[in-house]
Amino acid sequence: MECIKPIEPNAYKHSPTSIVPSEPNNIQTVYTIDSTPPDPKKEDETWRMARRKKIAWIFSSVCMLIAAAIIIAVLASRYAPLPTTRSNCEKACGTNGKCVLSSQWCDGVSDCPNGEDETSCVAPKACQASCGSSGVCVLFSQWCDGISHCPNGEDEKTCVRLYGPSFQLQAFSPEKATWLPVCYDKWNDNSGKSACNDIGYSTSSYYQSSQLLASSSSGYFTLQSSTLTGKLYRNLNYSATCASENMVSLRCINCGLSTKVDSRIVGGTVASAGDWPWQVYFLKLVGTNLYLCGGSIITPYWIVTAAHCVYGSTSTPSAFRVFAGTLSLQNYYYTGALVERVLMHPNYASSTQIYDVALLKLTTALVFTNNLRPVCLPNVGMPWAAGQPCWISGWGTTSEGGNLSPTLKAASVPLISSTICNQASVYGGAISSTMICAGYLSGGTDTCQGDSGGPLVTKTNSLWWLVGDTSWGYGCARANKPGVYGNTMLFLEWIYSQMQTYGG
Repeated sequence: MECIKPIEPNAYKHSPTSIVPSEPNNIQTVYTIDSTPPDPKKEDETWRMARRKKIAWIFSSVCMLIAAAIIIAVLASRYAPLPTTRSNCEKACGTNGKCVLSSQWCDGVSDCPNGEDETSCVAPKACQASCGSSGVCVLFSQWCDGISHCPNGEDEKTCVRLYGPSFQLQAFSPEKATWLPVCYDKWNDNSGKSACNDIGYSTSSYYQSSQLLASSSSGYFTLQSSTLTGKLYRNLNYSATCASENMVSLRCINCGLSTKVDSRIVGGTVASAGDWPWQVYFLKLVGTNLYLCGGSIITPYWIVTAAHCVYGSTSTPSAFRVFAGTLSLQNYYYTGALVERVLMHPNYASSTQIYDVALLKLTTALVFTNNLRPVCLPNVGMPWAAGQPCWISGWGTTSEGGNLSPTLKAASVPLISSTICNQASVYGGAISSTMICAGYLSGGTDTCQGDSGGPLVTKTNSLWWLVGDTSWGYGCARANKPGVYGNTMLFLEWIYSQMQTYGG
């Protein structure tokens, strides 16, 4: 097992060394404008020099007078009234009959007698919806209007979503500038498959649609017909009421199932078959060395892991092999599943570990069993807060600087609020919104080297959800240095966008 090396993301941080140059023995005096050295004493000017100086003064004065005349002429023409012929009039100044050029409208200078050219300007509207990682913003009225306004088309891709632990289906309303639930009227499994496909899932993974009691005060979306054409959201109409009084609950994949007995063991324990069926590990071949990271199954083709696990020039798909449905760590590299694509979040920064998330797409789909299943991606609006009990798992080192575990281990850790995690005694402001902390401030239980990319999960409504992916920490299990994980909730739009683009 010595040939397998865990990837070490920011395990230890070093303060920059302060370099102080020694003083030079001979310091030359440098004169600045404020400390000009006195000129050496000059000889008296001769009569010829004085005459030349007088001629130069007269010549300079004449040049200055000519320049002043030119400037006056230019200013006079700039402020002279413009002729009001039809050919020159581009914009009229209200009812006074004066016209100005279009280029003078809203240029910061009032050219109209009553200032209409500056008071009639419409200020640009503020950014309302962000186009993914491009930084471009569009108005709510442009989101899901059938026209792509974002560079990568996010405004037409993110029009339906799943909300809360009951998988409530919602669609975005440009008119109401909000998300509204979808009424169950006229709904069927074909509608469900279409909605799942719009989100990013394959129709082959579709699980079921069910009904939730309607309780929206802002209105609903209803299907125009039980037969859909194109994308789901283009087949929806706004309605103030829902006749059936039921909303759609949509399950795009049968996820989050485990055979684990939900005990609260603090500290590492050996996992049993079926406890964490979404857990995988993968090996990355660099030269003659193998590097280990973990990951989580979300569909038969897709694995969620950490960006730092795939970061670097050697991150071609052929360098990776994925191992799923096993409890034992092996170093038989070539028996692992092949990877078709390696996708890293475009905003990932190795210096700060923000957006530490990546996706592996397998060449061949996994076949699900009781010991090999997907975890649920979190839906928007999950009710998690500090203290929420979670679980971590992996084959990482069992102590700081120790050896990898030959079998899968797991431990229970609670979520820690970002406010506490950012305290000076903990991580001193290094925790961004793309991160989430979990563990104990007293130390003792933590992920470690080799666990990177693996799951941080929690159980809600009898299902297991992927709260985060193992990212970084100072050492392992140290006091006031809990584990830091990528915040999956912040990565949902990017994950689904990749699944839409490359097939889920």
